[in-house]
Amino acid sequence: MLDLYYWTTPNGHKITLFLEEAGLPYRLVPVNIGAGEQFRPEFLAIAPNNRIPALVDHAPADGGAPLSLFESGAILLYLAEKTGRFLPADLRGRQETLQWLFWQMAGLGPMLGQNHHFRQYAPEKIPYAITRYENETNRLYGVLDRRLADRPFVAGNEYTIADMAAYPWIVPHERQGQDLAQFPHVKRWFEAIGARPATARAYALAKTVNAAPTVTEDARRFLFGQTATTLRS
Repeated sequence: MLDLYYWTTPNGHKITLFLEEAGLPYRLVPVNIGAGEQFRPEFLAIAPNNRIPALVDHAPADGGAPLSLFESGAILLYLAEKTGRFLPADLRGRQETLQWLFWQMAGLGPMLGQNHHFRQYAPEKIPYAITRYENETNRLYGVLDRRLADRPFVAGNEYTIADMAAYPWIVPHERQGQDLAQFPHVKRWFEAIGARPATARAYALAKTVNAAPTVTEDARRFLFGQTATTLRS
């Protein structure tokens, strides 16, 4: 059995996409990040960066004690290796997949996250910051569009963890100030993944956990107001 510590963010969706595709049994453990539940000691024991998602595998392959993991990319890689699915076994296919997984982790996710912050959550609308991250988001969409021009999925002909990592960050494209009509290859890929039954199940599950996402002032404090000092208190 797997325990998935989860909230309804793009990084959380990555893991439910995998689990629903693979048909693995798992227990969902909601961690309401707007209420500060990510700072509870029991969660920090498995996710020291106080971010979701986190995973506990109660039956790891080595037969030892339960194994806990944090960081969505590491979890996707672990699950792919555990199941032998969604990560090519051949040298070149594996490296293509991992490069694009890391591209999402290092570029697409952080830059689009800043886009979300300055467009939606920042108490002060700073034109320079909004423009900066809208433009970088647009550039990254262009990188993805070129990549998908001659292949159905990010790493080639097969659906992989690279697609699962990127897709949830494209879902809120309108809130990022992006028009998918400008990126026809991304649009085709996005619609194909959205039509997968496992994708529908993953996003339906999210609605049962957090039906009406809102960001209150308390949530802003938990999400954006933490420092090393506040975490020690």
